[in-house]
Order: sequence, then structure tokens, then C-alpha cells
Amino acid sequence: MRSHDLTPGRMIGVTFDHGEDFFTALADVCRVNGIRHGYIPVFIAGFSTVEIVGTCQRLDDPQAPVWDRVQLTNVEALGGGTIAYDDTHDRIAPHIHVSVGLKEHSATGHTSHLLAATVQFLTEMLIIEVAAPVMRRIPEASLYDVPLLRIGDT
Repeated sequence: MRSHDLTPGRMIGVTFDHGEDFFTALADVCRVNGIRHGYIPVFIAGFSTVEIVGTCQRLDDPQAPVWDRVQLTNVEALGGGTIAYDDTHDRIAPHIHVSVGLKEHSATGHTSHLLAATVQFLTEMLIIEVAAPVMRRIPEASLYDVPLLRIGDT
């Protein structure tokens, strides 16, 4: 376990427009507002399409991360996550999880890591900037190269 004092920066309220790609819009709002590090305490969204981590296959190694994706349509979503910065590629490295409900199936729910989404009607979000220290994602070789959040120099 590692913990760090975070120096909060600005709080940015943002709404995404119908038809926008979720991750493109998130990258755009961070670029326009100069946000490299932060967290998203919560957001609400409608998505016409969404891809989340999941599988219906038996897992050979239940401890390993799942890299397959499940594609869903016409969902309501509640999510949150963190924003780190990838200096190598000069872009944000968000890590977002969502719980989504399939509207036409009694709001049947799915929860996982968000891989892709297209906004349907709206996404309303708060982004809390972290002014210091820096936040990065570093692949951890001993854990299947999962990119783990590192805060500060650790």
C-alpha cells in the first residue's frame, strides 16, 4: 500500500455531446484545460454503444487480467476513475470503470473497465485536477504487465 497527499487543482464540470466518442471527448477536455493528472469522482452517461472488459469463456488463469471485450448497446452508465499522464506518448492515460444498465432488458447491469463508448444524449462529469504530485501508469511485470497507477516518484 502506498499513499500520498494530493494537492487539488481546479474542478472542471463538463458535458459531452450526443454522438461523441467518450475517450476522444475526455482527451479533448483535458487538453483544452491543461489537465494531466486527476480523478473523476463520478459521472453519469447514456451510451449508444459501449465496450467493457468481460468474457463468457472459461478462464485458463482466473488470476490473470481479462483482455476480451463485451459489446453492449443502449445503456445508462454510472462511472468514475483516474487520469494519469503518459509522457512517452504525450497524452492522458485514463482508467475508467462503469456500471451500465441495458435499458431494454429491465436495466440488466454489467460492471467493468470501460474500453470504448459513444455518447447517447449526454455525459455529465466532474474532473478534479491533481496539481501535484504527478500520476503515471507503469506496467507491472509481476502482475501480467497491468499498468498500475504510480503517484509521485514511486
